[in-house]
Amino acid sequence: MAEPSANSLAARTASTPNSAVNSKEPSRASTPANAPVEKPPDDSSKLKTFLGVLRRFIGVSDLAAVRFSLPAQLIEPIPNLEYWHYLDRPDAFISIGDSDEPLGRMLGTLRFWFTKDLKYVKGKPCKPYNSTLGEFFRCTWQIEDTQPPLKHTHNSQPSSSATSITGDKVVKVSYLTEQTSHHPPVSAFYVDCPEKGVIARGYDQLSAKFTGTNIRVIAGAHNLGIFITLQNRDNEEYQLTHPAAYLGGLLRGSLSVSVADSCYVTCAKTGIKVILEYLEEGWLGRTQNKVQGVIFKYDPDNDTKTRIKDVSDKEVLGRIEGCWQDKVYYTLGNGPFAKTPEKILLIDLNPLHPVPKNVPSLEEQLPNESRKFWDGVTNAIVNKQYSLATTLKQDIEENQRRKAAERKAEGRDWQPRFFAGAVTPVGKPDLTQDGEEALKGLHEDRYDLAPNKENGAF
Repeated sequence: MAEPSANSLAARTASTPNSAVNSKEPSRASTPANAPVEKPPDDSSKLKTFLGVLRRFIGVSDLAAVRFSLPAQLIEPIPNLEYWHYLDRPDAFISIGDSDEPLGRMLGTLRFWFTKDLKYVKGKPCKPYNSTLGEFFRCTWQIEDTQPPLKHTHNSQPSSSATSITGDKVVKVSYLTEQTSHHPPVSAFYVDCPEKGVIARGYDQLSAKFTGTNIRVIAGAHNLGIFITLQNRDNEEYQLTHPAAYLGGLLRGSLSVSVADSCYVTCAKTGIKVILEYLEEGWLGRTQNKVQGVIFKYDPDNDTKTRIKDVSDKEVLGRIEGCWQDKVYYTLGNGPFAKTPEKILLIDLNPLHPVPKNVPSLEEQLPNESRKFWDGVTNAIVNKQYSLATTLKQDIEENQRRKAAERKAEGRDWQPRFFAGAVTPVGKPDLTQDGEEALKGLHEDRYDLAPNKENGAF
């Protein structure tokens, strides 16, 4: 699934600090002048066509593994690797480790959690380009270190080691992702903020099933969640698992994302766990997008509690409640949420919007770097040359199949460039030397990279 149509173009953008382009102004190569301009389909006809394609896959256990090809007019002009990240609000990410108290750091992790998919709160979902083997994307964010500290005890002021809450310090976050496997489709990602000592990594893999009325999307077998390490906090590691999401509105012609599942945030070193339960339907079937949760002490060697009702009051440190598309609050202590007088705001999503990213200019990108790789298709879609875009897209897909056949005939397995292995059993990718150099270059605003020795799709 991908970015909202209005926002997807905004996410490609560009004012140019040094040689990076900010993701608000697209930069594209030209397409043939004689390619015909076609009338763009409206959202309703797009959905009808999309639904017609999906109906062929009713009962298929995993749509994501099928990787069926859609015509260009149904796709948003943005690469999947550029879209599929969790840093809509990198300012929330860099503040995770600010608190001097374990509970405060868990609350900081939860604040980040509720901002990671802000694109779905602020817009409608749609379909990006399928990633190709060996394709990669890199970018940075430069943000002010201004997140307020979170209160973590009844009788104390919030503690924080944040360098600034006045906007006088700018912090850089760097992001690198690569498509490491095509069957199944898996990408590895790595996020780094050396100034704050925060890193995140993981594998993105989705499994999707079309039921006839909606698409149920869950994490694939290699996607064990987001793993966040706080280097300045004795390398505390937080694992954040993904709940099932549902893409609905197919029949009524208006796509929407809903969540009705449980997910977990755990930190073995501090012995603190969070269970979040998303409740989609309310009284008389009205959508409420409600989330509730419990923060509690747990035993990492005997982690058996998976439901809020499994947690005894004596273990509870705090409770969570609110709307994941609006405001989320927390309480401290083990009392019921409704009966606790002080309900503290964890996050208000209403004034927030995704933060634009800085991306190397096309001239500095390698041929298999996402924006450059898909540039011809993007240019054709933006110019409403949908037949041309579909042809270019099909050429890419055919080239990828040809390359895969060549490797199979030669008995060779694909080796990612920036990550050590296509997948790992623990869900935490490690960087290769090339990956470390690419990330270091992002930190230093250097974008020169040697060409790939082998490419997967051209």
